[in-house]
Amino acid sequence: MKKIFYLISAILLVMMTNQCTGYKPIFQSANLNFEIADYSLSGEKILANKIYSKLNNLSNSKKNTGDRRNINLLIDVKKDKNATAKSSSGKILEYKIVLNIKVDVNDFLTNSSILNKGYSSSLNYKIQDKFSDTLKLENQSIDNLLNTIYQELLIDLSQNILTK
Repeated sequence: MKKIFYLISAILLVMMTNQCTGYKPIFQSANLNFEIADYSLSGEKILANKIYSKLNNLSNSKKNTGDRRNINLLIDVKKDKNATAKSSSGKILEYKIVLNIKVDVNDFLTNSSILNKGYSSSLNYKIQDKFSDTLKLENQSIDNLLNTIYQELLIDLSQNILTK
């Protein structure tokens, strides 16, 4: 009885695994074929440079493919950090970080707009016992917000570059 159960389980497992072989993501960055001809960063330049470097790495990974589209890129980043919770003695217990990023992508040759959109994302984090732990948590929160916005930007960029 156990042998039949294991045999049926193995066959089902193989069938389920075989069903996933043709998977392709809907919005993939493999179709993005662009080169950043010119760029401008404003606001929080360190955070804007992180977004730019991710986009630049993506464009450099597709260097050997033909028919690349040259783009101008403008990234403006604003970061707000506000206290959201205080104790009865007035000590801050929690912060909220809000990142507002405005991205303007234009075609280098025709100067026509490909993407002009603002992205906003926020995250709360609690104060830790050690100041260094609080700074580490703040930096992790900012990195998570940047990654979230970068993923949204890639989706919008892939839709707009391919259609315009």
